[in-house]
Amino acid sequence: MRGVTSTAQPHVTDQPDAPRVNLADVTPPIALGPLDGRYRGAVAPLVDHLSEAALNRARLHVEVEWLIVLCNGTGDVAGPVVPGAPTLTAAEVAYLRQIPATFGADEIAELGAIERETVHDVKAVEYFIKRRLAADVAAPVLGDTSLPAASELVHFACTSEDVNNLSYALMVRGAVVDVWQPAAEALSDQLADMAREHAAVPMLSRTHGQPATPTTMGKELAVLAHRLRRQLRRIGGAEFLGKLNGATGTYGAHSVAVPGADWPAVSRAFVEHLGLTWNPLTTQIESHDWQAEVYADVARFNRILHNLATDVWTYISLGFFRQIPVAGATGSSTMPHKVNPIRFENAEANLEISCSLLDTLSATLVTSRLQRDLTDSTTQRNIGPAFGHSLLAIDNVRRGLRALAVDADLMADDLDHNWEVLGEPVQSAMRAASVAGVEGMENPYERLKELTRGQRVDGPAMREFVAGLGLPDDVAARLAELTPASYVGLAESLVATYLD
Repeated sequence: MRGVTSTAQPHVTDQPDAPRVNLADVTPPIALGPLDGRYRGAVAPLVDHLSEAALNRARLHVEVEWLIVLCNGTGDVAGPVVPGAPTLTAAEVAYLRQIPATFGADEIAELGAIERETVHDVKAVEYFIKRRLAADVAAPVLGDTSLPAASELVHFACTSEDVNNLSYALMVRGAVVDVWQPAAEALSDQLADMAREHAAVPMLSRTHGQPATPTTMGKELAVLAHRLRRQLRRIGGAEFLGKLNGATGTYGAHSVAVPGADWPAVSRAFVEHLGLTWNPLTTQIESHDWQAEVYADVARFNRILHNLATDVWTYISLGFFRQIPVAGATGSSTMPHKVNPIRFENAEANLEISCSLLDTLSATLVTSRLQRDLTDSTTQRNIGPAFGHSLLAIDNVRRGLRALAVDADLMADDLDHNWEVLGEPVQSAMRAASVAGVEGMENPYERLKELTRGQRVDGPAMREFVAGLGLPDDVAARLAELTPASYVGLAESLVATYLD
């Protein structure tokens, strides 16, 4: 209409686009995945073992130790293995071992620059070491040195996989032994302590989700702790295998270059010198079977821990566990009364992701076409995330368990509302009495089924039923004193006897 000013706003598509920051260009770089972003604090120790930088440091370590063995020998293998190789002094050996030991930010950048030229990661490691053996680099540190003469022994007779398989074995061993296993053992110990603390606290069981023979909270936690510890014993006995035998596992280059050496003996001594178990028969790659074994055991630990997380979540929902609120924390964005079991839910999700990765690693790594394919190369770069999600779950479960308190009164009330669970001991006592020759004990199961199935039975009704059975006085007295809360069998002693 004439004279009326419109107040309508232009459609959003009519507005010019606002400039947007490209997050991929932000410095310092933003993590793509949550393990290197949101959850970094919980998994950071794994970076020292399973990151790309850790892989390159392990490669440097293997290459340096191989060079030392070729010059000086090891164990029963007297050096030099290669005729004419210089015998290294203690100072030269120490200098070489400082190469991986001091591998830090500057060295990572230098190695990256070399790799951009070589377009080959292991070759870049070789060149990185050779730079440090050059006279103008080594001599100022060592004075008169034979290291420049040893330069062509770096990566001698090796295929990349000789270095990589040993590096991954060292990395995985370090990650398991130094990081993952201590965290897992701390969790199992924490759970065992809780089991002992609550060994005598009676609780109604729920088989198939239905009221069942009572147990104790401690005994149920002890079952899970016992299961976790069994897997930890398996993982603690794991073998970490390695090989160094050339391009197709035949010592071809070795035996042609230096036919007089006992190369299998040298290889075994070297692998064992690294603290690994020698694999004598391989193709170009070490077969990775040991990795599949370790990952399967870790995945099984994960799945038992997942069972713990879902059971504890359920006990929280039943009220058997109360969650201790964290000061200042928010349980729900709209419902202020809530304390959500987020630690256990977070653990469930991370355990599932970890198991998926570990299962893929186990399935993929044991197969390699003919003498070699490269599917293992990319696959093994995901070992870190597989352990990272497991370690994160362990951290969440431990934090969640610390925030729990057992509500013994609620569990006692739950038991008192389910006297029908005493149908089991009563009919069992009738069976025993029948075998002992007591008359009138026929059809005990059927008689208790008629009394209890699908209906509530209180204490007086159960005692009245027992009193009318004609049981021997001692048996009748024992059953008359029995309550759902006292019907926990040997639960407490089982915890004390078998948890450790």
